[in-house]
Amino acid sequence: MPELRQILLAEDNPKDVELTLEALADNNLANLVEVVRDGVEAMEYLRREGKYNLRQPGNPAVAILDIKMPRMDGIEVLRAIRSDPVLKMLPVVMLTSSREEQDLIRSYELGINAYVVKPVKFSEFIEAVKHLGVFWAILNERPPEREGSRG
Repeated sequence: MPELRQILLAEDNPKDVELTLEALADNNLANLVEVVRDGVEAMEYLRREGKYNLRQPGNPAVAILDIKMPRMDGIEVLRAIRSDPVLKMLPVVMLTSSREEQDLIRSYELGINAYVVKPVKFSEFIEAVKHLGVFWAILNERPPEREGSRG
């Protein structure tokens, strides 16, 4: 069985966090999720800064971002990830309620790996998140991580 890796979930809506964790629990992945509430906290986690400075080295299997978050939105987080040599290969998925074409286009211009619109129906949301978790945390093969000054 492949090694299960951490999932970073950047989501400010407590209900969406709860639903996402419930969906991932069905595949025994919920305990691998680190939840952050905004983009600034997401970058602190990824860069091992602030309260995350003692976090074990290594990137999560995937960063799942909402677009509309306080302090730093998902597009800004994606831009920061793609411009950081240590993080730029990290798979990033937008899991958002935004159906705005400009958000979709901008995300792909910045190198998003997947853009998933949150389904309105509960059962569809659960299924979408289950598939995301299994694919990115278990099935996806990633290149080796680049060495960086964060260690």
